[in-house]
Amino acid sequence: MSAVELLTIGDVSARSGVAQSALRFYEREGLIRSTRTTGNQRRYERHELRRIAFIRIAQQVGVSLDEIRAALATLPENRTPTKADWTRLSARWRRKLEDRIKVMERLRDQLTGCIGCGCLSLQRCTLINPKDRLATRGPGPQLIINPPS
Repeated sequence: MSAVELLTIGDVSARSGVAQSALRFYEREGLIRSTRTTGNQRRYERHELRRIAFIRIAQQVGVSLDEIRAALATLPENRTPTKADWTRLSARWRRKLEDRIKVMERLRDQLTGCIGCGCLSLQRCTLINPKDRLATRGPGPQLIINPPS
């Protein structure tokens, strides 16, 4: 049996593109694991890079750390997500991701115009949002987050 290759926190940081402070945070949060040397230095198994990549991608698409933690907790102990696992885990987030994509597309398309913030400070608001009628839809940028049908 071959020995498991252990990586230093610096190696993992350089390979993953994640700051060492973030790696320590992920470990405190139970998202990744390390072992300690006799000098109390962290050592990571190479497979932790896959877990870190999973965390980074999930965060970039708007998945919260709580959701990531819950997803990783469904995996067997010390096993990193496989393609099948990612498919299964991400299926739960599909609707959320699709909604987020729609909001981002609306933001992109309307960024230079009115976003329905209710500020009434732009001259166009008298045309797009007279008498702040969008306020009845709720707070915030209603043309982006809650567009008319």
